[in-house]
Amino acid sequence: MTGTLWKRLWEATPNALVVVDAHMRVRWVNPAFCRMFMVLPVEVEGQPVSQLLADVSDLEWVLQNQKAIKAREKEYPAHHLFVRQVIYPLPEENLVVCEMIDASHELERRNELLQLKRDTLERVNQVVNRQMKVAQEIAGLLGETTGETKVSLLKLIEMIEQEMMQGE
Repeated sequence: MTGTLWKRLWEATPNALVVVDAHMRVRWVNPAFCRMFMVLPVEVEGQPVSQLLADVSDLEWVLQNQKAIKAREKEYPAHHLFVRQVIYPLPEENLVVCEMIDASHELERRNELLQLKRDTLERVNQVVNRQMKVAQEIAGLLGETTGETKVSLLKLIEMIEQEMMQGE
């Protein structure tokens, strides 16, 4: 591939790309990175990556071990971002590339689903509590009427027994 094609791919990808050198300084960022982190290339290139990203331990690990980290989820609250990162070394250049796929909408959906589950559990709990209260009230009423019925039946039995004794 030609350099022009790589440049077009670099600029066109919707994924944020940041390239860091062995001293953990930003060498290059693509336009998607600049949009996500609201920076200009001239503001960050040459600067320590730690000024942009609070936790650079994954980048350091990849540089030290020369092994890729695939699909690690990371949140950058200061930038209101939730990303899926792929970090890989370029050993021949002594560089590390971090590609970030914006998954902020997924985090929002997860949080909405979690809130929906919490709300549903709360509603279920309220319904069960109301049903228990109604069941207790019904049991109380049944207990009262059963007691009244028993008293009435005992009186009726006693009356019939007395009539039967008098009739003999």
